[in-house]
Amino acid sequence: MIDSPAEALLFEVAPPPTPVERLLQLADQYTQHNDALDLLLPAASAPLPDTYATSAHRLVSATGAAIKVIQSERLYESDDLIEVIARLRQLIVLADASIDLNTRAARELTALAPEAAVTSAVTLACETRRRRSPAPGGQLSAAHRTALAEIARGHVTASNSLGREFTRSREPKVLMSTLRALESKALAERTPGTARAAYVGGPPLDRVRLTSAGITALASAIDAPSAGPRTAPGTAPRPLPAATQTTARSR
Repeated sequence: MIDSPAEALLFEVAPPPTPVERLLQLADQYTQHNDALDLLLPAASAPLPDTYATSAHRLVSATGAAIKVIQSERLYESDDLIEVIARLRQLIVLADASIDLNTRAARELTALAPEAAVTSAVTLACETRRRRSPAPGGQLSAAHRTALAEIARGHVTASNSLGREFTRSREPKVLMSTLRALESKALAERTPGTARAAYVGGPPLDRVRLTSAGITALASAIDAPSAGPRTAPGTAPRPLPAATQTTARSR
């Protein structure tokens, strides 16, 4: 018999991550691996050190495990789901091949892996929710959802210069104010000095990563539609060729 709430906590078991969460975790693993290789690039002609070869082996295992988890869901094999599995198998091939290369070549093989893992997570989330009852999307704003996705892709770093904090990211930009808001909600965190410098000879930047809560929050809303009308991929009208446009205007 459990006598107190404190004792009850000892018997609580966290639920296993969903397949979408597993893919977001995988993206983070690839980002950490790539960051570590970036810091080794001055010794790019040397073979991949044993520590990082071991890291690549772990990525191979983690990616294979993610595939098994997805397949255990027994989803109908649509074209999108087949592409997810194919993309993940390609990551296994690339991570495995990187083990026997020098640092620079190894880094090139896994450069796009975080993006591929997040893209797979988005596709899988859409496929799962299309066939089952949609999960609640949480209370994330569009800006926060976008920022979490960019962080998951390994696109966001932070730095401090002359007493001011900055973020570095691709488009869409993730502002420092947004990062601070996510940190206040325990959805994102910074790992100091683990990302490559902004310029040659500069100090390493801080990698911005999702926390466990951030991964769960993004997984619950990763395919939630943004405000306003939405155009399905591939259905946006294309401009007419110049000759056709001239003909159309002349009628």
